[in-house]
Amino acid sequence: MSEVPVSGVLILGPTASGKSAAAMHVAQALHSEIISVDSAQIYRGMDIGTAKPSPAERHAVVHHLIDILDPVQSYSAARFAQDAQRLIDEIGARARLALLVGGTMLYARALTRGLHALPGADPQVRARLDEQAARIGWPAMHARLAALDPVTAARLQPGDAQRIQRALEIIEITGAPMSALLEAQPAQTAARRWLTIALEPSDRSVLHQRIAQRFEAMIAAGLVDEVRALRNRSDLDPSMPSIRSVGYRQIWEHLDGQYDLATAVQRAIAATRQLAKRQLTWLRSMPERIVVDCLAPDAASQVLQKVQEFR
Repeated sequence: MSEVPVSGVLILGPTASGKSAAAMHVAQALHSEIISVDSAQIYRGMDIGTAKPSPAERHAVVHHLIDILDPVQSYSAARFAQDAQRLIDEIGARARLALLVGGTMLYARALTRGLHALPGADPQVRARLDEQAARIGWPAMHARLAALDPVTAARLQPGDAQRIQRALEIIEITGAPMSALLEAQPAQTAARRWLTIALEPSDRSVLHQRIAQRFEAMIAAGLVDEVRALRNRSDLDPSMPSIRSVGYRQIWEHLDGQYDLATAVQRAIAATRQLAKRQLTWLRSMPERIVVDCLAPDAASQVLQKVQEFR
């Protein structure tokens, strides 16, 4: 075993895999603190659709990086890595273990492997790509990406406009596919050792059922009213990262009159399933991970056992 002590435990998994419940089980058993690895839970006023921990859970276990921004503000993987590294050190100074819990895999990668020097946005290139997409559609743009960067295209859906645009933008700016640029791993700035536990389903169809049931429960809990309150603000619009979050985008479009609520719910469930598929693809690129079947009745206990073995 490495002489470098475990800096933090990552409990990762697709949406609806039971990450939060497992993390609470571990945190209460080991008196740990939780750092959210979730790009939507950072926003205040977005509680139901992000499945934030309840006030009681946050009272029982210290949580970090939740409710730190207003939805009009932006965040990044680089900022997450900075914030998480600082928090891990602070938690360690309290002689506690940091549990990093969530499903935003880019954040996890930025923290554990560092970020790549990808080019910034170019407004002119993006405007040209938008104009092309308006003519031929994003599925055709996806097909173009598949010819130029098949590795990146394989993990994107044909309608994923934002990510397709970014991948094509990188190719235009650098002349190289994004997948090739991501191949060269940057050196980490600090010696850290991570324990990565992945909650993955042994039966994808059961996870899909969980996703549908959870979203229906969010609707029953008042998600439409939550999105309506955001939409009633004059400073938010559907192009913002906060509102592009899965579930929020579809309910916003329903409130805009694009389709009825039943259709919005089905579209949100389908988008969440696609998100879960992308999350599992990310996880498979982490050979160091320890897999726990998220459908096992004792999944939380298994996670705790894995953490105890590596401490």
